[in-house]
Amino acid sequence: MPLIQLLEVLIVVGVLLWLVNRFIPMQSSIKSILNGVVVIAVVFALLNVLRAFHSLSAFRLGKG
Repeated sequence: MPLIQLLEVLIVVGVLLWLVNRFIPMQSSIKSILNGVVVIAVVFALLNVLRAFHSLSAFRLGKG
């Protein structure tokens, strides 16, 4: 995925999240959960695009 396209997707996700936070009335705890889920999803998507999951799968903890 080219860098420009990646930036466009991040901007669109950010604007959509801002619109939901600004114009849809909901409790602040629900907004916090929604924001957290979106941020985690974006981070995982970025890691997937940057192929970081492949290198993380080779990482082992312990003697196994």
